[in-house]
Formats: sequence, structure tokens, C-alpha cells
Amino acid sequence: MWTWVQVALVLCSVFTLAQGSSWNNSQVRRSSQRTRNTKLAYNSIFEPQTTGVTEWTSWFNIDHPGGNGDYERLEAIRFYYRERVCARPVAMEARTTDWVAASDTGEVVHSSLEKGFWCINKEQPYGRICSNYHVRFQCPPVQAYWTDWSAWGPCSTTACNDVGIQVRRRKCMSTQSLPVLLTPTCPGPHTERRECSTPPCQAKWSQWGLWSACSVTCGKGRRGRRRTCIKSSEKLQCKGRPVEVQKCGNTPCTVVCQITCPEGRPSEDCRHCVCEGQTLQGEVLSVTGVPVSGASVAVSDQPTVIRTHTNAKGLFKIPTMCSGPETRLLINKEKFAPATVPVFNNSSKSLWIRALLRSSEKPYILKHPEDKVRYEGQRVILCCKATGTPNPDKYYWYHNGTLLDQKMYKYEEDLVLRDLKSEQSGQYYCKANSLTGSIKSTPAFLTVFAKGAPACNITPESHLIRLPIDCKQPGTESKFYNAGRCPHNKCPGSLDFDLRCRDASGFCCGVKQMEAKEINCGSYILPIKVVSECGCQKCVEPKVLVRGRVVAADNNEPLRFGHIYMGKERVGTTGYQGGFTIQVPSDTQRLVVNFVDPSQRFIDTLKVFIFDRRGGAVYHDVKVMRKKESVDIDAGETNTIYLGEIKGEDPIGQLVIPPNSFHKNTGETYEGTVKASVTFFDPRNITTAAAAPGDLNFVGDEGDILPLRTYGMFSVDFRDEANQEVLGAGEVQVLLDTEHVKMQEHIPAMKLWSLNPDTGIWEEEGDFQPTQVTTGENGRRKREERTFLIGNMEIRERRLFNLDVPESRRCYVKVRAYMSDKFLPTEQLEGVVINLINLEPKPGYSSNPRAWGRFDSVITGSNGACLPAFCDAQRPDAYTAYVTAIMGGEELEAAPSAPKMNPNIIGVSQPYLDKLDYQRSDHDDLALKKTAFRINLAKPNPNNFDETNGPIYPYQNLIACENAPVDANHFRFFRVEKDKYEYNVVPFEESDLTTWTGDYLSWWPNPQEFRACYIKVKIHGATEVMVRSRNLGGTHPMTRGQLYGIRDIRSTRDLSHPNTSAACLEFKCGGMLFDQGAVDRSLITVIPQGNCRRIGINSLLQEYLTKHPPVLQNNESHAFNMLAPVDPLGHNYGIYTVTDQNPRIAKEIAIGRCFDGTSDGFSREMKSESGVALTFSCPKRTVNRESLFQRLQTNPGQTLAQMARDMRESQGMQVRRGSAQVVAYPSGQQGRTQGRRTGSASRRRTGTRTQPRQ
Repeated sequence: MWTWVQVALVLCSVFTLAQGSSWNNSQVRRSSQRTRNTKLAYNSIFEPQTTGVTEWTSWFNIDHPGGNGDYERLEAIRFYYRERVCARPVAMEARTTDWVAASDTGEVVHSSLEKGFWCINKEQPYGRICSNYHVRFQCPPVQAYWTDWSAWGPCSTTACNDVGIQVRRRKCMSTQSLPVLLTPTCPGPHTERRECSTPPCQAKWSQWGLWSACSVTCGKGRRGRRRTCIKSSEKLQCKGRPVEVQKCGNTPCTVVCQITCPEGRPSEDCRHCVCEGQTLQGEVLSVTGVPVSGASVAVSDQPTVIRTHTNAKGLFKIPTMCSGPETRLLINKEKFAPATVPVFNNSSKSLWIRALLRSSEKPYILKHPEDKVRYEGQRVILCCKATGTPNPDKYYWYHNGTLLDQKMYKYEEDLVLRDLKSEQSGQYYCKANSLTGSIKSTPAFLTVFAKGAPACNITPESHLIRLPIDCKQPGTESKFYNAGRCPHNKCPGSLDFDLRCRDASGFCCGVKQMEAKEINCGSYILPIKVVSECGCQKCVEPKVLVRGRVVAADNNEPLRFGHIYMGKERVGTTGYQGGFTIQVPSDTQRLVVNFVDPSQRFIDTLKVFIFDRRGGAVYHDVKVMRKKESVDIDAGETNTIYLGEIKGEDPIGQLVIPPNSFHKNTGETYEGTVKASVTFFDPRNITTAAAAPGDLNFVGDEGDILPLRTYGMFSVDFRDEANQEVLGAGEVQVLLDTEHVKMQEHIPAMKLWSLNPDTGIWEEEGDFQPTQVTTGENGRRKREERTFLIGNMEIRERRLFNLDVPESRRCYVKVRAYMSDKFLPTEQLEGVVINLINLEPKPGYSSNPRAWGRFDSVITGSNGACLPAFCDAQRPDAYTAYVTAIMGGEELEAAPSAPKMNPNIIGVSQPYLDKLDYQRSDHDDLALKKTAFRINLAKPNPNNFDETNGPIYPYQNLIACENAPVDANHFRFFRVEKDKYEYNVVPFEESDLTTWTGDYLSWWPNPQEFRACYIKVKIHGATEVMVRSRNLGGTHPMTRGQLYGIRDIRSTRDLSHPNTSAACLEFKCGGMLFDQGAVDRSLITVIPQGNCRRIGINSLLQEYLTKHPPVLQNNESHAFNMLAPVDPLGHNYGIYTVTDQNPRIAKEIAIGRCFDGTSDGFSREMKSESGVALTFSCPKRTVNRESLFQRLQTNPGQTLAQMARDMRESQGMQVRRGSAQVVAYPSGQQGRTQGRRTGSASRRRTGTRTQPRQ
């Protein structure tokens, strides 16, 4: 049955064909506007057999201009998009991603309706490379219809009590003859599916079988009988036991050796076979070729019977060894993965093996289970995959912390749940076990809805948005308006297959319908679109990025062209200034990135980055340590290398390398001069904290990731002097001076760790033993007896080591970030990276800002952030913390602590604030930066009410910290910036890209790519002024004259030029809207507040606007109007355009360039003489006329008449004519100016004015 829209479309098409060429483009556009859900265009490019109205495809971009060029092949497009392109297109259009037509680029391009479009780099003039193109095709209409549906097919499942799918089909037919290979297209699907079910499952026992023979021929044994469970489903179980056992046998046995030897005889102890005159020899090496001493050797089928051990050269010999074709040896060595090797015959009496041992690695989760949403009765699969050396051999699944029965659920790596019930909702995680340890996955949440229950609440949540400063709603005077929003939680959608590790399509509660409304602001009407209904929609999946800059820790020298690795794969290169951008794969739970300097001037630095799963980019400043200059040492002598060289202080420890310890990769002992470089991360120097690799975590015995507290890290690099070959070292001693361990309870728990470069997890290398050592004179201290912790290690594949101790005294610190120092709850910032460095005190536990023990980072959400930290309940200053905040490369300011400690500003009430001893970094020296604070980490006393409301929470109270109300105690950061306001008709939270809504009036038309545009406005005047941009639809038929949004910004003073300021004002970029159908050049009006007059327009910008009509008239000197440029103009025009996957990053970059007045620079100091688009003069207004009271006294009649005229005109301004009108500011002087301009003649012309002056 056709709907009225389809009938209208058919009639429209018939009318078009009848009219022929009498329809013009504007008529077709009006038809497109009426239907809205069908893309129609007039075919004016080619003249095929079908004429009139045709259909355009969507835009395709399957290639990028890297390599030989840009190839948009029709064959490849059909391969990826299949039925979205017709068999024989009649026209094709190609544009760059900046929406420039291919014919206007000046590039050599090729196109064919049979092959597609392509551009070859080597054909371009002057060495240029091709632009990035995307294409679309025009397809002819075909009059087609559907046949009747076929009968339903068989059910896809044969299992009992199961749910499957039935399918039926129909065929698209054409009423006219079509050329060969041209298939008619019909609206709607060609297949339909429905659920089907099978009969219930049953299970019952068979009859008992016969009793078996007795298990022994002598002594006491057992016999049994069995029965079988006959069941139609593996899920069902029969009640009762399948086996019955009885005792049998009473005859005593004589003791004899039970070993059966295919050759030789049993040994005297009856533990193995003996073959006289036959000897097994072998060697055991590491994968780097180094002999492994002390390895145990056993036969694999008798692993507990150790036959021998390897000697110092890795060799072993087993006399009287028997072997057969299936004989294998099991080689075991601590810190190595066990190896099983076959035995080979060299001769009749000589056997030989060679075994290579890999260093053992704890298991690590590669694939974590993902959140799923289902209805009752459906199925779900949760997947888990771990790796390690050796590989994990056992998996365990837990539901809400309870181990699931493996026999009942029959799981291994993956857990499959069928016929779901609501009680199966909850948290699931897996644990993988191997010989080296365990590891737990991150938890996944399964939500099971009852059948028929709504997955989403159709009623939107309350969401208040702030209105413009000049918008006062009559009656309430409220500055906020409820625009509504939908909670972004997952919901069960229509899946083509429900047993995938990752569902093919994600469904979330989102905006189903929006309603246009108007806000009465008193002097004008403000349009807005509010959420009227929520529903289950496909999730918006924005790109998740991590970006930042890599610089040296000592002098901020950038790491230029450094290699970036994720695991073994190289994923990118740092730029000339050290910048990098990494796109995070969608299934990533832990992002481990390694930065490698090809020039070897910096050590390899491994970082574990936090990122925002809601999309967008998180900025990280990465510090790398400069590699310590190498020294020459003799491999044949004992060498000592000191760890820590802070002037005036003793080293923390030392490396002692015995003679002849160095070896090559072949295992051969190295004899000669070694170029030795040992770079130490000294915790007494707080600047090294940001450069420390990994995230100082290890995996506990139960698979949980737990924190470490460091006493120093070191990176070793030993090389052959001649050919720079990397050398290894065995039996190296590590000495740690206990004088530097201020917490005595840490001494017995101290361990030596090495960093796994693939996982970023620290793994145990060995223990320390306390020993009295006589230290010699070394320029620091005289000869004396001192206590050292001594550990042993081998330097093999890993080169980064750590002196750490596990620490269990943990808490959480609540921190929030705000838009300004007003600290309004509605103006919290999300996506801010909060860094916390744990500081260790000196003896007596007084604060020592130079000693650090751990660092952590967390991203703020809608309710702030909770940072893990070490704390102490007995001594408030046992641990202190140094906290910073960064957003997009910009450091935020902390709440001030001087000249007076104000709890209302800091966010923490007394007397707890005094106990925490809050101090901002400029507390004692106002010349220092204000971007950090230091606190004592005093664990809260549960018996003290003042300490139960934050900002420090016990480690077990993480949920209380995360859900703490905004009025609970917390620490604060805020952003230092000028007064700024942004209003969008379609509300959007830039900190959460999943809140994007596809609408013609959306400020950002594409959630995958955000283009920020700014115009630089120069102000001549003694004071800074507010500048507004009013952004309306310009050329697009769906948005023409409608408001996109408003942007307000206060100008920034130029410190180099008196009485001069400038504003970087955002405006709505021109370009495609969300449907990618047509370009809109937004109508932009720039209006400064106050007594301002335009005195200059950038000549290049004026020329550009003139050459790209239509040109708007600028007859009013107090404002400036233009249609937004589609091209990305630069600083020469005073326009700054930046495109990025994150809107905030795009804005930050554009503002930095605008402040600097360049197209590639960045500044936070306003340079008003560079890159200006508009110039206004805003002198102070001199009060030179009488007040209202004076005029009423001197001339009351004329004054009252003027007041009446002003009131009538003011009421006329509130009448909405055509599109919504928005005034700049309720400035009295502007109203009076207009009052003087508009006399009775002007009022008579009001009917001809389409847009009143504002």
C-alpha cells in the first residue's frame, strides 16, 4: 500500500516528464524541499535515454592521494557499496574534500562513466600531488514494481527450544524493457525476516549398563556401571549420577616394578628406563644465543623426575638414556617459558638435542569482552583472548564477581549465553591463567530487557542551556532554557547476527524527534530546537584520537621524526615540532605507545595513554629522557656504574658488572671495550616524573592490576665499540642504598622489575637482600659501612628496569575543572587531563617537592575526576601530591591559596582543609606559575564527620567519589580566558561528540570532521568590548534566513599597542550541511558592542567577497555582513580555518593562529597588527546631553512624545517578520541612534523592510 508521499512523488515525476525542459532548477529544488527524504536533481550534465528528474547517489571517497594518486574506481566503489550505485550511471560529479569542483582545481584528472575517476600524481604540473576527491553518480529512473512475497523458508535453527530466522523474498520487475546488465530498482527491501522457534528440550536416562571388571587383579579395587543421558539439548542435564561404583577384590598383591621399558631395563628406583652405553647430550640457549645455566631436564611424560641440570655453558649430559621416536625432553628454568623438544639420534649410541628458551611473560588480555544489550530469550556471546609466554591454557568467567560453572556453561575463551533472562544482567569479566600468572579483563556489562519493555525512555531528560547575556525571559528573568536531551546508553536494536564478539551495529538511546520553539527574550525572539522524543537509534561513533607533542625533559627540544609503535606495528612518525596524532582503534582498552628516536639521542619511551571513549582528541605532553652519554668500560674487569647524579647528594644505587659478563647476540662472550650508557630516572628530581615510562603498575597473583611506588628507574644500553652491536650482560648486581628509603616498611618488600614493551606492565625480575657493604671514597663520602639492598638480574631482551615496591595504602582525590573562576556547576569542563604525582617526604615527613614516587592521569567527565593516590591514615604528611591539569595543550589554573585561604574558592571546607595543607604553586612566590597545587594525602577518618564528604576518599569508596554531588568537597581548576558565550539553535556538547544531532541547523554538520572558522576583529578604543557574530543560513534553501547560532567574545588587549585590542570571533563556516546535498554560505553579521564604527575592511577579503557573489551591502557602519567563504582562507584575509576530528582542538588551533596573526603559528598573546579582517573604532561616549529627568523638567511635552514614539518602535521590533531576528546587544545608544534615523517616513516604509536593523 503506497503512502501519500510516494503517490505525490510519482505524480511529481509524471508531471516533470510531461513538462520536459519547461521546469527549471529552482522548481526542482522546491520539489526537493517539499519531499525532504528524497534526493532529486535536474539532469543537466548529460542527455541519456531517460530525461527529466533523476537520482544522485551519496558521495564516495575510497582512496586518498597518497602513493601514485587518487583513484575513485567505479569497480571498487561497487565492491564496497554494492547496490548503492546503479549499473549504468548517466552522469558523475567529482569534488575535493574542500568542495572544490575538479574542473576548478587546475589538476590533470580523468573520468569515465565505465571506469570512474582518477588523478595521477606524476601528471601534475610543478611537482604537485593530487587533491583528495570524492565522487557521486547520477542514475536514471526506472519504472519498477515488486512481485508478491514468496512463502516463508525453513527455520534457520534445528536445535530444540531455540529461536531462529525465517526468510521470504520478492523480486523487482520493470514495466519497460531495460538494457542488458541494467537492473531495475524498487523502494524497500527484497527480503523479510521473522523469528521462528523449535519444540522444548527434553532429557532422560537410559537403562543401567553391566558392571565392569574389577580395576585390579590383586588388592582392593573398584568396579562400575554407567547409564547415558539422552537429551535434545546440551544445556539440559539429567537428574542423578551417570555412574555407580562398587568395591571389589580382596587378594593381596606382591610389590613389583610397574615400568614397561620398550628398550633397556627399569632403573633401581623404578623411576625411569636405563639403556647401557647410550648417552644424551645437549645445550640450552636463550633466544639471543646466551647459554642458560641451571635449567632442569626431564622426560616430558615424567615431568617430576629431574634427570640433570645444565652447567655454566648451558650444556648437559644424561648417561644410560633410553629414547624412542616419541621421546621428548622438558626443559625448565625460572624466568623462562618451559620448552618441550624431541630427541634426535646422531648414531646408534649418541643422542643430541638443542633447546631455545624464551623469556617468560605474564598473560596479557588482547581482546576484552564488550558491553551488550539484549531482550529476554535472545542470545549473546562475550569474547576474551589473552596472550603470554607461555600462552594461557585456562579461562574463567565471572558474573557479578561469582565464578560461573564451566561444566554448565561449557565456556573456554568465549562465553555464550542462550535464552537470556533478566537476572543474567550484570557485570561479566574473564580471567586467563598460565604457568606465569593470571590476568583479568576489563568488565563488560550485559543488560537484558524484558520482552516488550521500552529500551529507551521516550521522555527526554532535563538539560538546561545558558541563554545569551541580553536574553531575559519576561516573567521569570531566567537565563536558562530546558532544551532536553536523551541519555546516551546502549539499547537492543535489530541485529543481523547476535553471536559476534562485537555487534555489527551499535544502538543507543538518541534523539528521535526535535521540535522547533521560540524563546521570548524581551527585545527579540530566539529560535531553538528542543528534544521532544527519544528512541533507539544507531550510535554516533566519532573518532577517538590521542595527540600531543614529544619533547626532551631537560630543554623541551622536540623529538623530530621519531617512530611511533603500538606493539610491533609502526603507526606513525612525530612531526618537525614533535607533534603526533594517533587514532585509537574502537576495541582498545589500554593504549600502549612506544616513541623511538632513530638517531638514538633519546631513550625509547613507552607511554600508556588515557583517552576519551566518547570521541574526540585528548592532548598529552610527552617528555623523553636524553640518553646518558656513553662511557668506555673494559669487559674483562669489574665495572661499577652509579645511579643518580644530583649535585651535592649521594647516588641512590649502583650497577656492578662482573668481568666477562658481556656477550653478543650469538652467545659468544665479548672481550673488548664496551660503550656503556645508563640513563637514570632519579625520583629526587620531579622533572623526571613526566618522562617516566609505563604507568607504574603490575599484575597481582589474582590477575588484578596494582600500583607500584618507585625508587628509581634506569635504561641500559651496552654496545660493541667497533660495530655498535647491542650487547647483553649476565649476572649483573643492582645495589640500592637503604638510606634513600625513608619508609622502613618498604625495605623488605623492595623488588627489581623490568618493563614489558608490548603491554606497558612492569614484571618482576627478582628480590633484594640486605647486605653490609664497605663503600670507598668516590668524591661524595668517605669510606664507611653502609646497608645496601642487593639484587641480581640478567640484561637480555628488555632494557628498562625499576626499583619498586607494591603499596597498598591508596585513596582517591576528587578534582573538577571549570570554564572560569566563577566555578559554576553548569560550567564544568570535560576531557581535561588531570595529572597527580605522589611525592615522598624527607625524614620527619616534611614536604619535599623534589622526591616523587608515582604518577597517575585521569580524564574529567561530567562529574569531575577521581585520581588514585597513595595516602596514610596515621601521618597526614606521610604522602603529598602535586596536581596539574591540561586541556588541549593549555594548562589550567588552580584555585588560589594566597593571600588568604578561602574554603569557598578552593572547594574544601575547614578544618579538613588545614589538615590537607593546600598550597598553589605560587603560594610562596607570586612570580611562579599558577597551574598546580600541592596537598597532604591524609586518609579520611571515618569517625570524623568533617572528613566524610571528600575531597579524599578511601580506595574502596570509588563509587562514592565518582557520584559525589557538586557541593561535596573537591579541588578545583579553571580556565583563564576572556568572557565568551556560545549559543547553538540545535544544542550540542562539544565535550561529548555522541550528543551530535543530524539537523540542517546543526552548527557542526559532520560528527567525524569539525571545521572551525574565526575572523579577527581589531578594536581602537580605551576599553575592551564584546563582539558578536550572528550566523544565519545564507544560500541553502533549507536554512536560508534561519539562525544557526550566536557567538560572543570580549576583545583582548594588545600589550604592545596602547588603546588597541582585538577579538578572535568564531562564525559558522560555509560548506556542505549534514545531508551532503548542497553548499550553504552562511550569512554572517559581526557587531561590536557600544559606540563602535567600522573604519576598515581587509582588502583581500573584500576582493574575495566581490569575486564570489552574491555580495552583501554594508551600508551600516556599526556592523559588517558577509556570506561565509567556502574556501579555507588564511591570515592574509583575516580568516582562520582549521579542520580536525575534535571540535575543541580545531578551535584551539584556530584561536592560537588568530592571536598570532599567522596561518601556522600559535600564540596566547594578542597581536592586533597582524592578520586582521575588520577594524572598528570604539571611542568612549561623552555624556553631553540632559538626563530624562532634566528633559522632563525643561520640556515635558516634547519628551513624553519622544518616549511614546520610542515605545511604539520598540514594540514593532518585537514583531517577528520572516526569519528569527537576534539583536546584538540592548545598547541604549544604538536604540537612540535608530530612533533618530527612523522618522515617520521610515515607519511608513516598514512594510518593505525584510530585516530590521539590529
